Amino acid sequence: MAGMILKEDVEKVRGAADLYDIVSSTVTLKPSGSGTYVGLCPFHDEKTPSFSVRPSLGVWHCFGCGLGGDVFVYVEHQENIDFREAVELLADKYHIELHYEKGGRSSEHQGSKRARLLEANEEAQRFFVEQLRGRDAIAAHKLLAGRDFSQKDCEFFGCGYAPQGWDNLVRHLASNGFTQQEMLDAGLARQGQRGLYDYFRGRVTWPIRDSTGRTLGFGARKLFDDDNVNAKYINTPDTVLYKKTQALYGIDIAKAAIVKKRQVVIVEGYTDVMACHLAGVDTAVATCGTAFGEEHAKIVRRLIADDSLGAVQLVGPLKVDGQSLSSRIVFTFDGDAAGQKAAIHAFALDSAFLSQTFVAVAADNLDPCDLRLKRGDQAVRSLVSEAKPLYDFVINTVIDRFDTAYTNGQMGAVKAVAPLIAQIRDRSLLDVHERKAARRIGVDLDIMRHEVNAARRKLHVRDEDAYAPRRGQYQPTARQNGFNRENTFGTGDNPYANPEVRKALERRDANEQSYYRVDDAVFIAEQQFMAVLIQVPRAIPVQGFAKLGANHFLTDVFRSLFQAVEAAGGLPAPETPQGLWMHNLNKAAGPVLSEVVGELAVLPLPLPVVSERQSSSSGRTVSPQASDASSSGSAHEVSQASLPLREASPEESRYAAELLVRLLDLGYMRQIGAAKRRMSHMSDSAKKLELLGSITRMETERKEMQSQVYGNATA
Repeated sequence: MAGMILKEDVEKVRGAADLYDIVSSTVTLKPSGSGTYVGLCPFHDEKTPSFSVRPSLGVWHCFGCGLGGDVFVYVEHQENIDFREAVELLADKYHIELHYEKGGRSSEHQGSKRARLLEANEEAQRFFVEQLRGRDAIAAHKLLAGRDFSQKDCEFFGCGYAPQGWDNLVRHLASNGFTQQEMLDAGLARQGQRGLYDYFRGRVTWPIRDSTGRTLGFGARKLFDDDNVNAKYINTPDTVLYKKTQALYGIDIAKAAIVKKRQVVIVEGYTDVMACHLAGVDTAVATCGTAFGEEHAKIVRRLIADDSLGAVQLVGPLKVDGQSLSSRIVFTFDGDAAGQKAAIHAFALDSAFLSQTFVAVAADNLDPCDLRLKRGDQAVRSLVSEAKPLYDFVINTVIDRFDTAYTNGQMGAVKAVAPLIAQIRDRSLLDVHERKAARRIGVDLDIMRHEVNAARRKLHVRDEDAYAPRRGQYQPTARQNGFNRENTFGTGDNPYANPEVRKALERRDANEQSYYRVDDAVFIAEQQFMAVLIQVPRAIPVQGFAKLGANHFLTDVFRSLFQAVEAAGGLPAPETPQGLWMHNLNKAAGPVLSEVVGELAVLPLPLPVVSERQSSSSGRTVSPQASDASSSGSAHEVSQASLPLREASPEESRYAAELLVRLLDLGYMRQIGAAKRRMSHMSDSAKKLELLGSITRMETERKEMQSQVYGNATA
């Protein structure tokens, strides 16, 4: 096995890896202040954004769960791999050749396991697509054409054909250098008595990809009656790459539209996804051989959620600029018993998610594919636009089974619907649905409430309020003190010119950090200074910084952090790459202080937004020659973290000087105070006089320091 990856190659990967692109492939990120983006954390379940990303420094931090780090740490957590594999995975993504201490060139090393499995899946996809063009794929063509899918449509969605036989794919992959173990691990083959054989045989195939377009597995439909596998549809078994509870077919082509429209349409099959997209419903995705569950809900919520308005929790269908439909999750359940059962199953999802959930049922219980065939594209679009809220659909469906013209029918409906209403955990919605159901059935509200409360006790339903503020969670996008950070920054005005507004944000920063619970002027000055030092080190006056020592910090965590800065070499040189500065600082800080560094790196500063040489949409810098290149490996494309530390703005320099003066001034004050205290206990006049001279010099230096630091910062 090859040895450790050479440090210089690790830094090449760090410089090329675009943290914004990597994170935004699964999390919708929105601007929040100077160079910072926020979204829902992918590593713990939350409804209010507490996950912050600073692409220019190559760091991320979640104020909810405490996780944070650089791009390698993010990939480690996201892919559940170790550091070495994370470097190799990113090196593969950005086409960087790695060298190892003991094995020479990376060409001798076959890459990480995940990278190899991804390559095997991509090669299998090419094989299936090529087979669809052959003469043996007549049955596959007949099935696809019968659903009004043209050859161009099939190419767009990646449809393929797994030929009949024993080991066609196995032999093809072997000829391309893949081992038998890799084929097994990718779920492309199985072990039989006669050796390895293809997992997919005699079926139409669809590639199941993640949101970045990587092929994780396949879905396949039966074509021939003599197929030994009776199931009409089969999917890749769970592998290192593919987990059916986390996979959504079509997410790669639907993601951009989902984020823009804040809408997702959940259908039941691969052909339904194709039909929806071809009909103009470009937010359609499908689960892969399993019911829509909590893991799927988390994926969707991270893409569409935008439910924070200061301390107010926004839940439910929200208006979306430029869209006729509100934000929503639409299920296209069948209207039959199985579809109704699936709708009832969805009640197990969380309240904030369900409040945006709708159900679409076509006439005659047609699925979207058949609906498009029989009634055209407009019928598919209408199916989505006319969807009914999930709660109403399920409750009304149950009530409609009873003849409520009779007393026995009324009580039957009450008894049947009460356990469903009882499952609505959000107490702010419970009362509304109790009243609606009671009116529809024609019974007193007290009767309905009695049955619902009894069912809640029996089912041990957890009571919650989806609209209540989330205590203890960081809300970087909150509107505060009479202005909206996001909107005001866009106007070019500086709201922080108002001292009261600046002080309010400084105090909020002090109150919302997790590493030291205190609110006083000294702590605030130290915290803000360390945040500026980490985020914009070139804003710190060099001469003033040279006068600073660990004894200028009263807060233990900042005193230790200052010592870590000194261990990292002090103020970095202007040409130091931004990502390398953060790497060196985290390395010097060690595991005890790295979380503090992460929080301070994304801490909002009371300063107007500064262009960090990034595009407003992606956060990366691209040379003119590579403006049309993809984000996965252009030789001309570089991440922000690989750029030299940016020059500070005049506002940043003034603010840094102001903070530095406070710290140095406090240091002089402490020294003068200690000297006067010693002088008061002295009896020797000569020593008193000498100490008095020292005090006078310090007071003079104190005044000179203030004018010198301010002068350098504003020069």
